[in-house]
Amino acid sequence: MELNALIAECSTYDFKLLLEEKKPKSWLKSVSAFANGLGGSLLFGIDNDGIVRGIDNVQYVCETISSKIRDYMDPLPDVEMIPREVSGLNILQLKVNSGNYTPYYYVGDGQRVAYVRIGDESIPATAEQMVRLVLKGSNKTFDSLHADYKADDYSFTILANTFKKRTNQEWDKKYLLSFGLVTNTGNLTNAGALFADDCPLWQSRLYCTLWDGRSKGDAINDAEFTGNVLMLLREAMNFVRANTKRGWEKLPNGRKNKPEYAERAVLEAMVNHIIHRDYTVMGSEVHLDIFDNRLVITSPGGMYNGLLIQDLDIADVSSERRNPVLANVMAQLDYMEKRGSGLTRICNETKALEGYTDELKPVFKSSPTQFQTIIFASLNGTDVGDNVGDVSEINLTERQCVILDTIRKSPTISGRQMSEMMSVSQRTIEREISLLKKLGVLRREGNDKDGMWVLNE
Repeated sequence: MELNALIAECSTYDFKLLLEEKKPKSWLKSVSAFANGLGGSLLFGIDNDGIVRGIDNVQYVCETISSKIRDYMDPLPDVEMIPREVSGLNILQLKVNSGNYTPYYYVGDGQRVAYVRIGDESIPATAEQMVRLVLKGSNKTFDSLHADYKADDYSFTILANTFKKRTNQEWDKKYLLSFGLVTNTGNLTNAGALFADDCPLWQSRLYCTLWDGRSKGDAINDAEFTGNVLMLLREAMNFVRANTKRGWEKLPNGRKNKPEYAERAVLEAMVNHIIHRDYTVMGSEVHLDIFDNRLVITSPGGMYNGLLIQDLDIADVSSERRNPVLANVMAQLDYMEKRGSGLTRICNETKALEGYTDELKPVFKSSPTQFQTIIFASLNGTDVGDNVGDVSEINLTERQCVILDTIRKSPTISGRQMSEMMSVSQRTIEREISLLKKLGVLRREGNDKDGMWVLNE
């Protein structure tokens, strides 16, 4: 067997020139990490440069490995020892299978440490990673855990109204139990807490920012939301509608809308991030960032199976779910499908926009700690020029409408005067005006001192 073929068989691997009997931690930490993750292999008899050196006594190495694993691993991982021959030399493949009873600890030197795999390194698990390993080992998920909150202390009006609107069915309180949102003892599950009107889980947060340009510099507009996941989804979509262009093209018998982004693609992306984010990461949140040429959604937690999305064909991505209860409820609300086709739909909805090119294909990125979706602005939306519609074509905030109405009555009014009139800071007015100019609703003619505001109507 060739070395390249062997490596292809075990995509996660470590090379070990020799078996270090007196320093078992040097290789057992990789055994721990592989068992706690997707599995992997240690290849004994190969140096760090991938050059096959071979080992002399394969049988002795096998017996020593078995002995060290029994002495220093708890619980015992599922391993296979497979002798191989490469270029006429004997090597040993120690194959470690992904474990069902995580966390798997290295116990020695007065330590009890669980390791995880990050890139090509095996490192001690963080407190958050330990929580995930314990949940996996107990065959539980964060959203299914019983919380200390009494169901009678919380209402579910947002969920009930959303259910009725999206399914055309009447809401029944018994759904709380059948959906897994409350327990038989009358407590909320974590999923129930996420759907409660006054969600008590403070890590359920969304940060939205409109940036000036194509990188993070000056923020034109921003908003923060905390609470019920359906509320977060609604506010995210409102922020996108209010902060992106919705141009139109004149036709003989009317006009044709030409938005920057396919709304269904954005909705699908937001649903995906809210459902699959890692809620055990207490100090993080979902971020929605809008730039001149793209919309970026980032959430804590990589792929649930530990793989990298950029290394996969999205058409073949499995529907493994970090939060199955949360996902099931969103499926009941018709926000997602159960077969895991969300990423494909994001691409298809974006592709359906007029002016789409292959360069505008959505991009998905993941790391062990986060997942990111990048949707590029349609050329129709960014190049509409003077064809931006009137104010009714763009969803504006109440403050922005007041500013426009004030400017209609007094085109030469200054930002300072508007700030005093509306009892807000001048910086707030400047930020809103910058946003209105970016949306194509407002422009300035002349200099700051003697010029005037003009509405694009």
